[in-house]
Amino acid sequence: MAERDFDVVVLGATGVTGRRIAEYLAKRVPEIGARWAAVARDPVRLDRLLAEEGIEAPETLVADVTDPTSLASLASRTRVVLNAAGPYTLYAEPVIEACVEAGAHYADLTGEIPHVRRMIDRFHAPASAAGVKIVQVCGWECLPADLAVLLAVEAAGERWGETVSEAELAMRQRFAGYRPKWGEGAATFRSGLAVFRDRESPRAADPAALVSDEADAARVRQQSPVSLGLRRGEGGRLLAPLVPYAFIGPAVIHRTTALLAAERGVPFEPLRYREAYALGGRPPALPLRFAAAAGLAGVQAAVARLFRARPGVRRRVADAFDRMLPDRGYSPPVAQQREMGWTATLATRTADGREIRVEIDADGYYGYLSTGRMIGEAGMLLAEPGATPERAGCLTPATALGSDCAERFRRAHVRFSVAA
Repeated sequence: MAERDFDVVVLGATGVTGRRIAEYLAKRVPEIGARWAAVARDPVRLDRLLAEEGIEAPETLVADVTDPTSLASLASRTRVVLNAAGPYTLYAEPVIEACVEAGAHYADLTGEIPHVRRMIDRFHAPASAAGVKIVQVCGWECLPADLAVLLAVEAAGERWGETVSEAELAMRQRFAGYRPKWGEGAATFRSGLAVFRDRESPRAADPAALVSDEADAARVRQQSPVSLGLRRGEGGRLLAPLVPYAFIGPAVIHRTTALLAAERGVPFEPLRYREAYALGGRPPALPLRFAAAAGLAGVQAAVARLFRARPGVRRRVADAFDRMLPDRGYSPPVAQQREMGWTATLATRTADGREIRVEIDADGYYGYLSTGRMIGEAGMLLAEPGATPERAGCLTPATALGSDCAERFRRAHVRFSVAA
């Protein structure tokens, strides 16, 4: 890649998560001598918000997702664009197009699976030809799980020459006394509303939505349907569907498996993948946990049905919720976000019954702070020559970054460990 003015830029740096990305880069980038900039359409508001939080950006730039000229200029000046401006169904395509044409890598935080599939169909071939990595769903929703599965698969292959046939991720949160408030996660809800309005909305709940070969996709649907039911996990923990949606991670995991099989020239063998939110606690609180788990399962089952409803029904539901949401999202105070954390356990099994476990332990609120740190570190990895595998196209976090990068995420306060 030719010399650029910046290694990484953050588009949408005025947003709730965009500011967390900017905060991370402001602290992390000087350690490796990289160059970065914060980007938004309103420079006055951007400078004010960053100053209010004590975030020092070496440079602030102006770009608008509705202005192709500004996007082309931005992409030509940087090695990597980190896009925090959603909903991505509405606004990401011109940013991706500008990156492919300018030869800049791209990563975002979308969980809008129908949109991701369209970007694959449109940009995988030209991005591959240009040597550009397009990495979507690169936040908490899938980056940790995707890397964990890759670590387990590689460990099983190195130790026993076997492949992983089953994998289950159980995630837990540490709220440190915080209680969510109305308005928090408004951007995530608006992302879901964009999917409701999408003409290809039924793809959102399809575990094979990102697998291009139809025969392979049919095998994924048969062997690894999305699990929304309640079940018991290790230590008697009650397992509920993963928040915010249980449909995002499986689609990405199966695309990773398909991409790696094609690269290695071996038959595609879909694994049985499930993920869940683990509700632990004292025995007297078990009825409350069952009620919470049942509520999560019921809501996500209703969402899955709505994804498959008639377009008119989906639009009316989206419009109704749109009127209820606040104009701007709320996030917990940053000091409280730093006190929170999350953990996850990936339990995998080979066809011969051997087991590999991957433990993930992370500091910070998963929805904003931890996500901002992760995509910030991912952006620096993408910008660093030789730090990631020589792959290009519309990739998943695991295929774009590779398992060797897992250790780097310690700097983002996310720690991976593998054990048989």
